[in-house]
Amino acid sequence: MSSSASSVQKENRSKKRRQFVHALFSRKIVLISAIIVVLIILVAIFANQLMPFDPNKPAVRDRNQGPSATHLLGTDEFGRDVLSRIIIGSRVSLIVGVLAVVIACVIGTTFGMIAGYFGGFVDDAISRIAEAIRVIPQVVLAIALCAVFGGGILNMSIILGISNMTVYIRMMRSQVMSIKERDYIMAGKLQGNSNLRLMLAHILPNSISPIIVTMTQQIGGTILSEAGLSFLGLGISTPTASWGTLVSGGRSYLLTNPVYSLAPGFCIALLVICLNSLGDGVRDALDPRLRGEL
Repeated sequence: MSSSASSVQKENRSKKRRQFVHALFSRKIVLISAIIVVLIILVAIFANQLMPFDPNKPAVRDRNQGPSATHLLGTDEFGRDVLSRIIIGSRVSLIVGVLAVVIACVIGTTFGMIAGYFGGFVDDAISRIAEAIRVIPQVVLAIALCAVFGGGILNMSIILGISNMTVYIRMMRSQVMSIKERDYIMAGKLQGNSNLRLMLAHILPNSISPIIVTMTQQIGGTILSEAGLSFLGLGISTPTASWGTLVSGGRSYLLTNPVYSLAPGFCIALLVICLNSLGDGVRDALDPRLRGEL
């Protein structure tokens, strides 16, 4: 009897996975976006093998060259190969984007779960702090934190994570407040389960779907924020290559060497659009109404 029930559960899980994949990739735009995102991730992983030149090695004689057979996207003001710097810059931009979203999710989900579960003074204190952070425009808050803590990959990830965490606090708080009154949570309390166990084993798994959707959609916006801060000279500092620093470095040469700035700008736009499309696909695939389950 137990093996039969186990096989039925496995079959149901397998069926749900197939339904999710089918719903996720039912639209061609989502499938194309996923392929492009995977390709960019592979480029970032294997950047050292794909770069035709050392991205940080200057060559004064070759500076400010346009696209050619040797340098497909030309060179910058120091003679460094633009294509190589775009390839290595994809790694930096992705690391900052993903790490910042993970930091925002961990901090925001934790505080949101605590606020929603315990309520009262704890909820009021966390909600007021979150509201105080939220009323400050994200870019202004990030600029202020960059001025205090400086740039760099780790600092940028922490700064962008802090500026984005209020989204997860509000979302998780509302999820927890609706879930904690359900019968299985009350049954767990009567069985003597600790608050920590109830939050981690029952509440978090049942409220993770909108968190996953938000994370997917927010990575693109975070990469765009990093690019904007780097463009202003507050994010990733040279000689470290990120797409934002490349756009900033090429703005003075738009008339003489437009590819220098336009190529990384195109990469930023492409990645952000594809990530947003993929996030929309994940949201639709996780919606039971769109899968025909309701």
